[in-house]
Amino acid sequence: TFQDAQREIYFKPFAEQSGQPVLDESWEGGYGVLQSKVQAGNPNWDVVEVESPELLRGCSEGLFEPLDWSRIGKKEDFIPAAVSDCGVGIFIWSTVLTYDPKKLASAPQGWADFWDVKKFPGKRGLRWGAKYSLEFALMADGVAPKDVYQTLATPAGVERAFRKLDELKPYIHWWKSGQDPVRDLADGTVVMSSAYNGRIAAAQAEKQRLAMVWSGGVYDFDFWALPVGVWKKQLAEEFIRFASQPEQQKAFAENIAYGPANRKAVGLLDPQVAANLPTAPQNMQNAVGMNVAFWAEHGEALEQRFQNWAKR
Repeated sequence: TFQDAQREIYFKPFAEQSGQPVLDESWEGGYGVLQSKVQAGNPNWDVVEVESPELLRGCSEGLFEPLDWSRIGKKEDFIPAAVSDCGVGIFIWSTVLTYDPKKLASAPQGWADFWDVKKFPGKRGLRWGAKYSLEFALMADGVAPKDVYQTLATPAGVERAFRKLDELKPYIHWWKSGQDPVRDLADGTVVMSSAYNGRIAAAQAEKQRLAMVWSGGVYDFDFWALPVGVWKKQLAEEFIRFASQPEQQKAFAENIAYGPANRKAVGLLDPQVAANLPTAPQNMQNAVGMNVAFWAEHGEALEQRFQNWAKR
């Protein structure tokens, strides 16, 4: 769903405008993938879409090319968090609690209900990895959204999060691809799941009976970045400029429910469309902004601990 939208709104129109073909591939994230491509001295991606912790770490470790913003646009046109020396924000997305109302006796209100297997029997879906899992575990254990990273930054907070995950471990069905939660909810593999809000909005548009709980969701940006050694840097920056225009970002938000990074695009949107985006004020209440600096500093150690915990 996501890549199809990018293909129609970004890739094909840019290919027609520039006269250069755009070949798109998919990947499921992971800093090591990017690192190995650059270290091999033969990066086969001119532009790559990354999450914000990957961008911050890659920028500090020299994995991405510095951008020439004069070739891309005015920094003041973008939400401040979407502007980086090495990347340009594409959109804001949120990972939220999702469920099928027809399969539950009552509506869950947040992550405490997600952990309550007595009140809501059945398997739960979580994205594989420490990131998001630890934040959700702390909120399930009573930590306020605004205090999640303050708590997680302490050894006691990390222990608390993993203890909470221990409680749910027998009931967790892990997912890796954005399409997995929609499928798992539809076929009854899980009764609740974390999921990308855009995926669920797309399923709702196809009349699937899914609902989202915005409270306690974790929101973040995706960015365009250029791996060091990129073959076609000038063309890559031209593509980013094209994809960052308000008209393109408006069309993307209309196609899949992610909030534009270009502030001028927001004013172009129909209010009904804007109300279903993570950027809507009512959807931002009790939401958690991904702490990029935290995950850049602690991500490697926490992900390794998660791997060891998951194998036990």
